[in-house]
Amino acid sequence: MQSVTIEDCPTATQAGDPQCVWGKRVKVALGFAILATLIGLGLHSLMCWSLAAPPECLSPACLGAAGRLSAAVDPFARPCDYFLFTCGSPGAARGRQRGKGIVHHGNSGEADNLQRRGGRGAQTERMNDTLEDESLPDRETLLLQSIRNILETSEGRDSLEAKAKRFYRSCMNTRAIERQGSEPFLNLIQQVGGWPALGLWTETDLNSTLAVLMGQYGTFPFFSVYVGRDPNQDTDTPYIQIDQPDLQIPTQWDNQSQTSKSHPSVRAFVSTSNHFLTLLGVPAQSRAMHKGLYTMLASELAVKTSPLHHRQQANMLYRRLTIAELQTLAPVIDWLGCLQAAFHPLHISQSQTVLVHNLPYMVHMSETLSKWLQKNRMMGRDPIQTYMVLSLLYTLLPALDSRFRETQRNFSVALGNVEEEEPRWKHCVRRTEEGFDRLLSHMIQGQVAHKEADSLVRNLYSSFQKKLADLTRRDQEFGTIVLKRVMTLTPQFFPNTTTDRLTQLYSEVVISDENYFSNYLQSLLLQRQRRNQLYMNSLQPDLMSISPVLSGTDVIFPTGMFLPPLFHPTYPRALNYGGLGFMMAKDLLHLLLPDFHNQSDIPESVGACVWSKYISVTEGHGRVGAFVLSPHQKMEVWVHYTALQVALEAYQSSLQQQGSDSALKGMFHTHLFFTSFSQISCDPYPYRQLVTFEPSFLVSVMCAKPDLCPSRMTCQGVQLVGTGDGC
Repeated sequence: MQSVTIEDCPTATQAGDPQCVWGKRVKVALGFAILATLIGLGLHSLMCWSLAAPPECLSPACLGAAGRLSAAVDPFARPCDYFLFTCGSPGAARGRQRGKGIVHHGNSGEADNLQRRGGRGAQTERMNDTLEDESLPDRETLLLQSIRNILETSEGRDSLEAKAKRFYRSCMNTRAIERQGSEPFLNLIQQVGGWPALGLWTETDLNSTLAVLMGQYGTFPFFSVYVGRDPNQDTDTPYIQIDQPDLQIPTQWDNQSQTSKSHPSVRAFVSTSNHFLTLLGVPAQSRAMHKGLYTMLASELAVKTSPLHHRQQANMLYRRLTIAELQTLAPVIDWLGCLQAAFHPLHISQSQTVLVHNLPYMVHMSETLSKWLQKNRMMGRDPIQTYMVLSLLYTLLPALDSRFRETQRNFSVALGNVEEEEPRWKHCVRRTEEGFDRLLSHMIQGQVAHKEADSLVRNLYSSFQKKLADLTRRDQEFGTIVLKRVMTLTPQFFPNTTTDRLTQLYSEVVISDENYFSNYLQSLLLQRQRRNQLYMNSLQPDLMSISPVLSGTDVIFPTGMFLPPLFHPTYPRALNYGGLGFMMAKDLLHLLLPDFHNQSDIPESVGACVWSKYISVTEGHGRVGAFVLSPHQKMEVWVHYTALQVALEAYQSSLQQQGSDSALKGMFHTHLFFTSFSQISCDPYPYRQLVTFEPSFLVSVMCAKPDLCPSRMTCQGVQLVGTGDGC
């Protein structure tokens, strides 16, 4: 029988033929199969496209972030660039520095200057100059910029916010400050008893003047006072702490005599004192005498001051005394009266315990002042009053005109401080924070997207706990102790201050648009209130804190961490987790495992692994092991590497929970995550001197794990890190 094809049944008359019916069924079946295949391929392509190219984030915050990423180096497009930098270079204002002559610190602590060799090293001369500037500023500067933006908006939401903004504007109003000159300070001198150098003095008692300076003007000429806990106790109970003062006269420590001696730059101190006396209108005929007596008294007091390391070695810290006992040992000071003034209106009694950090200095200070008081009775002049007046001047220098500030800056330069003077706006933000910290904290919290920030904190801390559980399996003895402690801690945001409490704190504060000196005096009273709150064991939000802190069983995350450009609720989560998430994980490791390298060999092995990979790529395989990191440096390498793992796992967890994420400049998921990390990986706080290579090299180590990254990272045709699971 002749076979029949599908094409043999073209007409309706043949439709009833069995062979034609079968042929048509085959045609329909094939058609459906082809259609199903096309649909399947289309859906697969659509799914792949959705996974590969999620929607672009076009919010204003994202557009700003995209502009910053345009100046950043893509670690997958230009991986070679990251071998030409080091985070630890001295003076690295923004983190990254040229790699030519990179300093690597060995076990001996001496620096070895390693010159880059061959083709890779030659790239140093060809680098784009913008690479040194592509990093974000440090976290503190970013926070100050955010506060500046809040303060420079025209109107506050209420009268309290308006006070903080007026204070900031009065600080920025340098014309008004210059017009007032030294007159505000000269008027203030009369309120504290006058000054024999100006011929007007009521011969006030030492302790009555000292109580006024401590209580109203936050000035502590002969000793310093602050509040803090005793690290030798397991509780967070606050104590009044009394330490040696921050003397203005420069000294140097003599290990042989175990005393402080005059520094060679003491001449600059004398010159500076003379200039201040001139600016305050002290007559030329008495200027030399007051300058000389002031220098002599400062030198005598400085003899028994000592650097912190000596006080630690000599067990001079945290000496527990009652106020009555301290009164017996250093009787010239009315300790109870002065401390009552400093903590007014709180109750302070003779039986209360204080912590003294240099008791020999307190005894010496009392004896020295007693001797000078006796001299005063015989000589008819009071250098102690001059000393207290100039101590008050140093407290109020930020509120005085540029002549005083420039004099102090010249003195600082003479002592070898070559740091650039910070911009006026940054100075004024800091001064505003000193008095209005709780109000500014409240204002910042109104800017933070708490839901998204809380999600980041929860995912990150959960990932952190999982990482520690893994450490427990690798180091059972130590890991169990650490894990138990971490599991009992609860991540929290700083509590917001209620509106009623803010009203109570700031309602009586009157801020002038023109009189910054008067505003600054009120700020000093607000700082006394902050000290009182600390003494009453009240948790205080530290506005300028840029990393988590421990408080009892809580890990506190300051809300100021969650502000643009490091965090924004509309950012792709990859951007938030890769940048801020990494820094938070790094902070947690430093906070909760500060001595891990002394208690486990894990940092040693991981740090050595990463370092060997870095040396093998940058110096060649023959150089592996030629330069050995110190234990602290290996610890820091481990911290960076582990923090990056924690942040990535937290991001992956967020993807499992929410399913999708957006893109930025065509980058998404791990690509955007690692690019965000690369932009901020040289965050300078506070261990950057221990980082001996560009941390973005860790991306190549992480990408050794198959299918994690969008592409293999190669440099001049050589794969950076071999296949496997990194370190």
